[in-house]
Amino acid sequence: MLSRIDLRDRDLTARELLEVVPRAEVDVAAALRTVEPILADVRERGEAALREYGERFDGAVPESLRVPSAQIESALATLDPAVRDGLEEAIVRVRAFHVATVPPPVSVQLAPGATVSQKWIPVARVGLYVPGGLAVYPSSVVMNVVAAQAAGVTAIAVTSPPQREFGGSVHPTILAACALLGIDEVYAVGGAQAIGMLAYGALAADGGVLCEPVDVITGPGNVYVAAAKRAVNGVVGIDSEAGPTEIAIIADDSADADLVAADLLSQAEHDPMAGSVLITDDEDLAEHVEQALLRRAEATKHVARTKEALTGVQSAVILTGSLDQSILVADAYGAEHLEIHTRDAREVAGRIRNAGAIFVGAHSPVPLGDYLAGSNHVLPTGGTARFASGLNVTSFLKAVSVIEYDAAALAAVGEKVVALANAEDLPAHGEAIAARLERR
Repeated sequence: MLSRIDLRDRDLTARELLEVVPRAEVDVAAALRTVEPILADVRERGEAALREYGERFDGAVPESLRVPSAQIESALATLDPAVRDGLEEAIVRVRAFHVATVPPPVSVQLAPGATVSQKWIPVARVGLYVPGGLAVYPSSVVMNVVAAQAAGVTAIAVTSPPQREFGGSVHPTILAACALLGIDEVYAVGGAQAIGMLAYGALAADGGVLCEPVDVITGPGNVYVAAAKRAVNGVVGIDSEAGPTEIAIIADDSADADLVAADLLSQAEHDPMAGSVLITDDEDLAEHVEQALLRRAEATKHVARTKEALTGVQSAVILTGSLDQSILVADAYGAEHLEIHTRDAREVAGRIRNAGAIFVGAHSPVPLGDYLAGSNHVLPTGGTARFASGLNVTSFLKAVSVIEYDAAALAAVGEKVVALANAEDLPAHGEAIAARLERR
């Protein structure tokens, strides 16, 4: 099912590796032209525009775009106990990890009377987007909300597309997840229009305020959501422009072919554009994985979109000449999710530079991270792991420096500051220092 890229006899440069690894074909720039008028319309007309776009794109509009608190509480009361148990365990684990990763403040005394500190301040208000297309993602509620709460954010708005089968409201499982996390500001708004509502705020039909603007928007979505986030970046902060999900697996001849196939399939069922990539120096393993993958794909529930994903240009088996070359290929690919199925998986994982998250060994599959490993599943896609991080508490924090010098400490370096200011032809800078030195 997977195409093959044979690199065994090729010594490629970093640039050539970037060109040869498979990628989903996503044109965010084209989508941007579509979403810009939507964003402008939402900014201008608020609730009226949101309702029109909900009807046009989702085929449903609720009586109230903001979900009533009673409906959120009712969703939790009727939630399947097994699902509730899973969500509660996920919340505990994800919260424990994220609270532990909040960076501490730092204070450095550079000289007597000269102190520079750094403190981390949470943004005041965030907007969290939860997809609602091919699947329902209460796990995304957990990942986004818990990270924001661990960072200290107190004002949190969640938005998700309206669902026709639920009267135009948000899917009840998403509402139940919000209830478990104490979130009562939830909107039945999806797509680019939801991003516009969060970025600019929106007036209600009666002239009041439907939604206040936020400072940061996070959460995955389709190409139009990604394009809208690109458009409003700078008006607000964003986490990333999330693209189709992807998994890469580094495997050697010690790997279990059936487990590798199961993990490749687990991401392929997300979306027809999902990427599944096997990187191996063992051709026999590749053959066995292909056989297992074909067998599993035929039996899976979402067979059509799974097969489309596996046979697309974004999925492949990459044959390498050695484990060292496999690592080079993995770093060029920069997978959202990277699994290591090798003899010394921990050592190999320690050599990886570019990945959204690294899953070490046969018992740490990506679906564990999707739900309750404790890590965050909102991760960089499309090779952006070369320079970007996954969602974490710092996505909602600002690092602020605090400078405090006394008169003696300023005097000790004052002339140096004046010299540098004059060298840059900014004499007033130097004069601001000199005015203080003259008073000593």
